[in-house]
Amino acid sequence: MDAKAVAKWVRISPLKARLLSKELRGLRVDEALKLARFGRVKAVEPVRKCLESAIANAEHNYNMDVDALWVKEARVDRGPFYTRVRPGSRGKVGYRRVRTAHITIVVSDSPMDAKNARKAGEEAEA
Repeated sequence: MDAKAVAKWVRISPLKARLLSKELRGLRVDEALKLARFGRVKAVEPVRKCLESAIANAEHNYNMDVDALWVKEARVDRGPFYTRVRPGSRGKVGYRRVRTAHITIVVSDSPMDAKNARKAGEEAEA
């Protein structure tokens, strides 16, 4: 059984958030929480909040044992841009795109699902 949490419109670049989400795939939930608490990237706070939400969903909605959970999927998708205008030289306009991300974390009570997800993610990156 799987439980899922999605954080949308997070004001962080998806590339920065993917650095952490790749490391979480296939880990036990307690190890993933340690990594999400003490990581040294900017994305630790939104990813940690989404992971804690997925754990709470598993416990509350599906009555899963928290100690037996694994991170099956940790995905960061690109969200829409906020466009900001900045004055340029000689009366021109410079545009700045503020990136957003959608973070999706799926936890499962089956360790084999999580291990297979980690292998599939590594093969997709290669």
